[in-house]
Amino acid sequence: MATQDTAFRALSDVVLALASEHEVEPVLQRLVHSARELSGARYAALGIPDGEGAFSCFLTSGMSDELIAAMGPLPRTHGMLGAMLESPRPHRTEDISKDPRFRGWWPRAHPKMRSFLGVPIVARGEVIGALYLTEKDGGFSAEDEKLIALLAAHAAIAIENARLHERSRELSIVEERNRLARELHDNVTQRLFGVALAAESASTLLDRDKAAVAAELARVGELAHGAMEELRAVVFELRPASLEAEGLATVLRKHVDVLRRVSGQRIDLCVGELPRLASGPATQVLRIAQEALGNALRHAEAEHIRVALENGSGRLVLSVADDGRGFDPGAVRGRRLGLTSMHERATELGGKLAVDSGAQGTIVRLEVPA
Repeated sequence: MATQDTAFRALSDVVLALASEHEVEPVLQRLVHSARELSGARYAALGIPDGEGAFSCFLTSGMSDELIAAMGPLPRTHGMLGAMLESPRPHRTEDISKDPRFRGWWPRAHPKMRSFLGVPIVARGEVIGALYLTEKDGGFSAEDEKLIALLAAHAAIAIENARLHERSRELSIVEERNRLARELHDNVTQRLFGVALAAESASTLLDRDKAAVAAELARVGELAHGAMEELRAVVFELRPASLEAEGLATVLRKHVDVLRRVSGQRIDLCVGELPRLASGPATQVLRIAQEALGNALRHAEAEHIRVALENGSGRLVLSVADDGRGFDPGAVRGRRLGLTSMHERATELGGKLAVDSGAQGTIVRLEVPA
């Protein structure tokens, strides 16, 4: 049985892990280890059901890699494993084999166990998983149950945070798909309409003016080439380079190269020595850069666009400036989704986004803490 000081330190470590880890599995694995060590159990496990009779995640502590391999696939949610998912009440027993819900040991390599403590993981009144502890000399106590219940509460926080993060990621994907759909509609569709119109004109002129036909056919080729480049740009955005593997600067440089080829626009890119940024925040910065560049290309009628990615006293600074016709950011923000999404992304990053626009052009500036 752990002392109160030991238990407090372990719980403190778990809370800090919840705050520092971006992936849920390492936090849950730490919870399983802490549960086993604090309770004095030989084995511990944490299971999250998949809703179809199996576990989507089943983490263990106290079992060797050889034993885990010998037991094979993840267990099903039957017997005592499933019983802990049916009610929010914990369960303690000195001999699990005497419980009427016990279904025996399977597979054959599964170690025999007697003393058992099961604690459901509950979030918003719903059982979303469970902690399982077995094989403690002398059996589990009421104090063990209270301590593991605290760890289960922290596990609920970690799992809920992971689910919220996944929903947020899915919403971001939907948002990006909608943006790409608008790009296709605004650019590629217009080019293809031009192709059809030029081809029709060429057909009309075929018997009257061969030179005009040649000109129209040349225009067909030019428009088709432009549409092809637009589609290549969309494919690039659907399958972007890996930020983790290549870094923000390299991925942004590739994106700018694509935009130069598609638009024929002069776009300068300046990249300095950048502070390190995790892949999640780096993705948000990239999306803001893409939106700012897209706005400049579509609306500014600029001759020159300059993009800079720099280190501003330990903060990452992104700026996208153009010399085109300006606009009133306050007047259009509510009507232009891109500006709203850029501000929302900056807020999520804990950064600052400023849009300064006037007769001399527009500057979008983002500062992000590294």
